[in-house]
Amino acid sequence: MACPFLFNDPVNIATEHTETLSFSLRSLWLEKWICMKKRRWLWALLTLLVITGLCFSGILIYDNGRPLQVPAKERLYKGVDYARKVVLSPRPMMIHVITIDTRTNGLRFLVTPPDDRGSEHPLNARTTSQFLQEFGVQIAINGDGFNPWWSNSPVDYYPHVGDPVAPRGPAASRGKVYWTSNEPVPTLYISSRNSFSFDAPARPYNAISGEYMLVMGGEPMPDLDNKTLHPRTAIGYSKNGRYLYLVVVDGRQPFYSEGITLQELSNLMIPLGAYYAMNLDGGGSSTMVVERKNGRPRVLNSPIDNYIPGRERPVANHLGVFVNK
Repeated sequence: MACPFLFNDPVNIATEHTETLSFSLRSLWLEKWICMKKRRWLWALLTLLVITGLCFSGILIYDNGRPLQVPAKERLYKGVDYARKVVLSPRPMMIHVITIDTRTNGLRFLVTPPDDRGSEHPLNARTTSQFLQEFGVQIAINGDGFNPWWSNSPVDYYPHVGDPVAPRGPAASRGKVYWTSNEPVPTLYISSRNSFSFDAPARPYNAISGEYMLVMGGEPMPDLDNKTLHPRTAIGYSKNGRYLYLVVVDGRQPFYSEGITLQELSNLMIPLGAYYAMNLDGGGSSTMVVERKNGRPRVLNSPIDNYIPGRERPVANHLGVFVNK
C-alpha cells in the first residue's frame, strides 16, 4: 500500500495551479485597473489644468489694463482732480471724472489742429493717447463724432491711425476755424482766456462739437434717451465758468461696466456741478488719458474699440489741456 505522504495528489496539484493562475490573473487585472484609473485621473487633472489656464488667460486678456473696480481719488496736477466712481445698481458702471479749476495759472486748452486745413477730410485719425503725446498736453479726451467711419470687425474698420477723417460739427483750434457744418449739433467754444460758451462768438478760438446737449441752465434736457446703453464721454462747466468737468463712463463690458443712457448721464453731470453740459462722441471712442511723470500716456478708463477692452479707437479730434507741472 502506497504511503499518502510520498506522492502528491494530482487533484491537489491541479487545484493549486488553478488557484495560483487565478490569483495571478486577478493581480494582473488589478494592476491594469489601477493603471487605467491613474491614467484617467491624470487626463482629468491635465484637462482641468488646461481649462483653468485658458480661463485665467481669458480673464487676464479681458482685464488687461482695466482700472480696478474700486473707488479712487487723486490730485493729478495743481487745480486738477480725478475721481473714479464705482456704481453697482441698476448695473455695473465705472465712472471717471476730471474736475479742472480753470483759474489755475498756466492752464490752457487745445482742440486738435487740422492736418490739411483745406481738405474735405482735414484731420488724420489719432488715438487719444497719440494726441496727448504728439501735442504735449497733460490731459486729453476724445472729441466729436466723425466721418467716414465703420466697424465691422477687428480687421475691417475705418479709420486706422493716419486715415483722413472729418468732424461732424464745427471745429476750431487756436483761432483757426477749420470745419463748419450745418449739422444740428452743440458746439462748445473755449476762448483764449478759458471762458466757455455754447453760443458762437464772432471769432472762435477753440471749438469742439458733440452729439446732444445734456444740461441747460442747471436743468436736464427733456426727452433724452433712457434705454440705450453705451460708453459715453461728456463735458460740462459750472455756473460761474470756473470749473470744467470731463466725464467718461465705460460700457460694453459685462460685469465690469455696462454703459449709461443719455438721461442717466445728464443726471450724473448736474450733481458734479455742471450748469451746462453736452455729450461728445461715445461708444468705442470714449477715452480719457493723462500724462505720466515720464511723459508716457496713462489711460484712466477702459476703452473698448471693436469690443476689445483696452483698445483705443483712432478718432478725428480731441480736447487737450496744458497744465503747469
